[in-house]
Amino acid sequence: MPTSQSAKKRMLTSEVSRQRNQAVRTRVRSAGKMIDEVVAAGDAVKSKQAMSDYFSILDKAAKKGVISPNAASRRKSRATKKLAAKSA
Repeated sequence: MPTSQSAKKRMLTSEVSRQRNQAVRTRVRSAGKMIDEVVAAGDAVKSKQAMSDYFSILDKAAKKGVISPNAASRRKSRATKKLAAKSA
């Protein structure tokens, strides 16, 4: 356990950040799984909407610093390739 006052405060803020980041990461993973399901189903209209939502979630996660901007870009690229391969 922390002994100094500042270390105690830091422990509390770290826990709040951890929980917030965990929620964002969960949204990213859930949206990724949704993309897989929609692409597998082959519905073009739903795929476009799901991609838009997924990209938005990734950009917000990158903006908050939960994932790196390069990781967000990589995931968007892979999702786009997945959709292109399915529709081709």
